[in-house]
Amino acid sequence: MDSSSPTVRALKDIAFGSAAGIASKFLEHPFDLCKVRLQAQVLDQHARFSGPIDCLTQTWKNEGIRGLYRGLPAPIVGAMVENASLFLSYSELQHLIRRFNHLPASQDLSVPQLALAGAGAGGITSFLLTPIELVKCKMQVQMLVGSPLAPSPSTVAALASSTHPASAPPPAPAPLPSRAHLPGPLGVLTNVVRTTGVRGLWLGHTGTFIRETGGSGAWFATKEAVAAFLVARDPPSRAAPRRTKKELRPWESALAGACAGGMYNLAFFPADTVKSTLQTEGELRPGVERGKASFFGTFMEMWRKQGLRGLYAGCGITIARSIPSSAVIFLIYDGLSRRFG
Repeated sequence: MDSSSPTVRALKDIAFGSAAGIASKFLEHPFDLCKVRLQAQVLDQHARFSGPIDCLTQTWKNEGIRGLYRGLPAPIVGAMVENASLFLSYSELQHLIRRFNHLPASQDLSVPQLALAGAGAGGITSFLLTPIELVKCKMQVQMLVGSPLAPSPSTVAALASSTHPASAPPPAPAPLPSRAHLPGPLGVLTNVVRTTGVRGLWLGHTGTFIRETGGSGAWFATKEAVAAFLVARDPPSRAAPRRTKKELRPWESALAGACAGGMYNLAFFPADTVKSTLQTEGELRPGVERGKASFFGTFMEMWRKQGLRGLYAGCGITIARSIPSSAVIFLIYDGLSRRFG
């Protein structure tokens, strides 16, 4: 089969993207779990965690290594689907833009055109990703159901001094749920379909769509812009003609990917926060009656409660994990493309 045919090209994008996504998830999952748990507590009366370090520490103390990787099967599948779909759609949309503008296949697109292709790829991927994200988020907060709402020492001390006599010890925290009774990914998926129907699998899709469309546009555009800058640093000569972006050195792929990872989350992070809140509310606040369980209704409620700080809950640790994770993704994807492309 011709290695340049559309079918072979598509299969390579799927395979390389899947491999890169799987590798990145093992690195980033504990930090993603922390991000989801911080986002899910924005509407709580009392915060379960005082910050990212407190969240990671409590998770390790109460749940061990299994707790830090709770819900990993769903994002592993999600990483395969997400990255395969992203890179495949991104490649095909670039070809579509070239055909629309009557450009030769060898000509590089401009950064705005690459951003458009990336945004389109993110929008397509969001439809596949939302059910996987839903299962992942629900699993990541399973151990919080029935857990104390104010575990940090300072908050517990403040509440105890205001509601209990000095001589009386504070009430014992509610026991954590048993791991033996927690449903796995298929159990969570089945429960969602049974209680809300197939349509319920796309709860929070608006947030996923905004995050993936805007974030993927910024992700690919940043990576390509940094890659072009790095290539341009080497002036061409007779002995060494100018390199293309497909000839990046491994460290250059990693650096460009790291920059892209930071940009992916920064601007559109509030959409992800609202999405996580919607997807975990049934577990963490089942008795709360809310007027609007919609994206924009939840957004306004979170804005009124904690403002910009609440909408960016968990952003710091997310950017910290997305930088090395994105570096790994492009290091592997570009490396496989150079080797087998």
